Amino acid sequence: QVQLVESGGGLVQAAGSLRLSCAASGRTVSNYAMGWFRQAPGKGREFVAVISGSGTFLYYADSVKGRFTISRDNAKNTVYLQMNSLKPEDTAVYYCAAKSGPITRVIGAYDYWGQGTQVTVSS
Repeated sequence: QVQLVESGGGLVQAAGSLRLSCAASGRTVSNYAMGWFRQAPGKGREFVAVISGSGTFLYYADSVKGRFTISRDNAKNTVYLQMNSLKPEDTAVYYCAAKSGPITRVIGAYDYWGQGTQVTVSS
């Protein structure tokens, strides 16, 4: 099994930055696609970004493209989400997820999920 633990969330002003981390344990995830998703109060969970096992392939939701950067360090079994130019609309619980094989934005394709970390952006 794979366990995922997110960290780095918090309260930040609009236009500020945060860096989220997702530490995986239980097995190496170097051959796993790793994704970030978020869920705002009263809304469904939505795709944010995904990175392939090698780090070669990246895909972002239109709402965060140009502002967020996903990356990974397979030696540390960790994936990151650098969030810049944050907006109040980015306020949500952010979840890390993992799946074997190629990248996808489809939520149901991900096998493992973290507990989430709260990101709050004030105006």
